[in-house]
Amino acid sequence: MVEPTVAPEVVDFYGRVSDEGARLAASAEGRLELVRTRELMGRFLPGVPARVLDVGGGTGVHARWLVEDGYEVELVDAVERHVEQAREVCRATLGDARSLAAADGTYDVVQLMGPLYHLPDRGDRLMALREAVRVARPGGLVAAAAINRYAPLFDHTAQAHLQAEALTESLSDTMASGTYDGRRGFTVAYFHRGEELADELREAGLRGVEVFGVEGPAWSLLTAVEHASGGMPGEELFQSVLTAARLAEPFPELLAASSHLLAFGRVAG
Repeated sequence: MVEPTVAPEVVDFYGRVSDEGARLAASAEGRLELVRTRELMGRFLPGVPARVLDVGGGTGVHARWLVEDGYEVELVDAVERHVEQAREVCRATLGDARSLAAADGTYDVVQLMGPLYHLPDRGDRLMALREAVRVARPGGLVAAAAINRYAPLFDHTAQAHLQAEALTESLSDTMASGTYDGRRGFTVAYFHRGEELADELREAGLRGVEVFGVEGPAWSLLTAVEHASGGMPGEELFQSVLTAARLAEPFPELLAASSHLLAFGRVAG
């Protein structure tokens, strides 16, 4: 087992503060993220049975539907609480995305649905991506998720938070640098631009890289309705926002409006 060396603030946030297992079911935005992630992954996944390594897979939210669809899934995460929960879904071990215990060429698919969020140093992100490439078989798929650079702006606007000068200054700094210090609400994080995420996958050795906006350009409408009403938006609005995400895919300029980005690339061979 490779011991994780993730920033202690990140481990504390997910181990004590945040319930990652419930996040995608707790809001309409979370539901949208799950629906779209599954939809996008489905276009690239090989047929079953295939071996999938879920790196930074949290409590197994994505592993669960992959297992249900017939994939053989193993999960690695840096947070012990997550690993314990994920063991109800699949084989799960404690580990670090930058130093995986798996042998070379072991998996048909390697997905990183969280590690890039919390590696502010570009060198660390490249280490994680190169490890994914190493443990994927020749011709295998690597999928990597990122938080969009401008997502906090849309989120805080939807929740009517921008009256606070300290917050607007923090947002300006984050949008300029991509780095978040973890002082309010979230933990230490890095936020990508679409072209930056693509460049990192290519530098790690992946080919045929494509980047998609997960939630699309209208996701913050769901957040705004939830904030204003205290309840879930209606199904008609949800379906409209989902349709907007699909319609936006051919237009790379709309990547900047999504909450999350999801990139795909193939290992040489």
